[in-house]
Amino acid sequence: MSSSDWVLLARLVRPQGRKGEIIAEIYTDFPERFKERPRVFLAPPKALAPTREALIEKHWMHQGRVVLKFHGIDSINDAETLRGLDVIVPAEERVPLKDDSVYIGDLVGCRLLDVAGTQAVDVGEIIDVERNQAPAPDLLVVRPSPTEKARKVEPLLVPFAKSYLVSVDVAEKRLTMRLPEGLADLNVAEAAGEE
Repeated sequence: MSSSDWVLLARLVRPQGRKGEIIAEIYTDFPERFKERPRVFLAPPKALAPTREALIEKHWMHQGRVVLKFHGIDSINDAETLRGLDVIVPAEERVPLKDDSVYIGDLVGCRLLDVAGTQAVDVGEIIDVERNQAPAPDLLVVRPSPTEKARKVEPLLVPFAKSYLVSVDVAEKRLTMRLPEGLADLNVAEAAGEE
């Protein structure tokens, strides 16, 4: 079993309330499916398999996150034991996507290529995606390829904007974009200003 057999729905952040509720970052565009899918699995981040099965008793949205109440988790201390775990489901249970949509989890591990110039440049590996509220685009968190300039900052933040997107090849783990000139330099300049 590999990590590609599982789909990340949420990451449990911290207890929320006194009766075992826990707040989670959402990594799905279909949070309403928590109602339709009470059985999920919990695992440490980047685990190859779940550590336990869990049943969602109820859920509700709260300030751009989801609060989950699991069966048998009935106190703050119980909820604390789940902090940092991922909520996952088998890949075959995920919602089919329409058009040219892509799952965020499928982007992690892809190489980001920039074709704005005369040749494709390997920008780096996508290691995470920071979700934003619309209309702001989500941000790809990219570990830069080892170049002299890229060593000055890590990670790069790249807007996942449709206007920059050229192609996504999930099977080949490749995301091709046409990035604005100087985007990587802007990241470097911001990092230098923080020092």
